[in-house]
Amino acid sequence: MTRASWGSRLGFILAVAGSAIGLANIWRFPYIVGKHGGAAFIAVYLLCLVLMGFPVFISELLIGRTTQTSPVGAFRKLGRNKLWSAAGALTVLTGFIVSSFYSAVAGWILGYLVEALLGNITSFDHSNQAVLHYANLISNPIWSVAFHFLFLLACTAVLYLGVREGIERGNKFMMPLLFAVLIALVVRGLWMPNAAKAMSFLFTPDWSLLTPTAIIIAMGQAFFTLSLGQGTLVTYGSYLRTDENLLKSSFPAVLMDTAVSILSAIAVFTIVFSVGMEPNSGPGLIFHTLPIAFSQISGGYFLAILFFLLVILAALTSEISAMEPTIAYLIDERGWKRKPAVLTCGLGAFLLGIPSALSYNLLRNYTFFNMTFLDGLDLLCSSVLIPIGGLFAVILVGWRWGFANALLQLKMGSEGLIDRHPMIARYFWLCFKYTAPILILLVFLNALFS
Repeated sequence: MTRASWGSRLGFILAVAGSAIGLANIWRFPYIVGKHGGAAFIAVYLLCLVLMGFPVFISELLIGRTTQTSPVGAFRKLGRNKLWSAAGALTVLTGFIVSSFYSAVAGWILGYLVEALLGNITSFDHSNQAVLHYANLISNPIWSVAFHFLFLLACTAVLYLGVREGIERGNKFMMPLLFAVLIALVVRGLWMPNAAKAMSFLFTPDWSLLTPTAIIIAMGQAFFTLSLGQGTLVTYGSYLRTDENLLKSSFPAVLMDTAVSILSAIAVFTIVFSVGMEPNSGPGLIFHTLPIAFSQISGGYFLAILFFLLVILAALTSEISAMEPTIAYLIDERGWKRKPAVLTCGLGAFLLGIPSALSYNLLRNYTFFNMTFLDGLDLLCSSVLIPIGGLFAVILVGWRWGFANALLQLKMGSEGLIDRHPMIARYFWLCFKYTAPILILLVFLNALFS
């Protein structure tokens, strides 16, 4: 069977960027920046990207490009025993679990896009109305499950068409549209009253606001924002030619991911500051705070549509990438054809996601350690499975496979860049072997004991 591959470097860059850009950028990043001091938090976040996020990102792509197979086979080939095969299987399982509850949450976003089109979230007079509207929607099991299904149906349709005709072509359409919508929101936001105050909050550091907790959260955001630890990048890397310039193809994707996070914060906070609201409203920012802001500003109806369109585009590209490792596993390890693998993965993610979709209505009273089903899966993946998967990848590259072997593969297709600039090799040596594993362990331990 001929292995799927990317049709162009641009297609790969947009697909990887689409994988990385998701709810963590447009929903989570603004609200944690708002809660943890603005510019000072962003500075630490960028440093953590350099020391941890980007090295793990490269290590996972390198594993996939070198082995040309799904994470299970890739970890087995480089790790040279069954325990490493199990580590690869864990990342595939993580991606599948993430795709199930991520779809349930993205279904709410899709539902809010419909609400925005109907004009139902831009006519609030006070915050209690926005909170009540959200509560009424989320407590409706039919609403939750229906939009969970519709969102997954759209993702499955793209995946059904294949790597080039589905994932690559879909991202070539969705990613430029995402950036166009985001830039339109930023431009509109910069013309609002108090935009200068928002920009000062985001780009003038007040180091006194930086707490140890904020630093740990910045580490976590730098790790989670790039779709690490869930088999996605290993799988996407396996569709590359072995002589592809990995650094030249990867850096733009990470740059795009970072740009979306910062531009999203600008778009959100120029809107929030324009109506005199506080930036530290937390996870309710997207469902409680912004609808009130949209209700109070001119053109709020169109801004609401643009904003939720932006978020759903980001969610689509991330969900597609979370499902692909399971599909690749069924093809590479089980010998399935792509279409049955896609349909099985889509159906499985939908069924597993139903309890998550019902977590705040029919199943709200069924909790474990005071957590709903959705919250429990989210905690399991974000605090345990994803950090472990990323840690396995960077230890595999830096220690088991060995940095010397990894460097030889990294040099392939690099057009002499690493030989001309030895500091690049020293940077990856330090990060693969020390800084990335240590920082991941700190994130992991903080999540377990906080």
